[in-house]
Amino acid sequence: MDAATFKQIFLPLHVSLYRMAFRLVENQEDAEDLLQECYIKLWLLRHDAQSIQNPESFSITMIKNLCLDFLRKTKPEIIPTEMLQIGVQSSEKQIEQRDELEKIQRIVNQLPAKQKQVVELKYWNDLSNEAIAKQTGLQRGNIKMILSRTRKLIQEQYFKWDRK
Repeated sequence: MDAATFKQIFLPLHVSLYRMAFRLVENQEDAEDLLQECYIKLWLLRHDAQSIQNPESFSITMIKNLCLDFLRKTKPEIIPTEMLQIGVQSSEKQIEQRDELEKIQRIVNQLPAKQKQVVELKYWNDLSNEAIAKQTGLQRGNIKMILSRTRKLIQEQYFKWDRK
């Protein structure tokens, strides 16, 4: 693929790739750096570009993976496991899911320390109630109660947020 064809195929994707990067890393300079890195990788793969069925989907997946790798290196506590499981979907759906996860993360950050710890151990670290009990010193029954009450609280706060 020559430079003109590359520009014709990949440059129109610039805005959507930048938006995706900015939404994920939440920093203009990092998003621009990651976008540039994405374009470099795409340029290096230009000889194999004929085998790419959907250049837009391929590019979005590449920028998403670059951003997630960047976030893992710089902010490992911020990426919940659900974010890592997002497949190749439309960028709008990914952005909506990211916004929902951000809302939930903000609500969790406002919880009292014990509730926050139990929720993060359960849902972010995927620990069993027994493992949480060993780590926190709480009884299993207390953990179940904390999780139940916290889920209800998060749900209430989430829907209050949506009504605003």
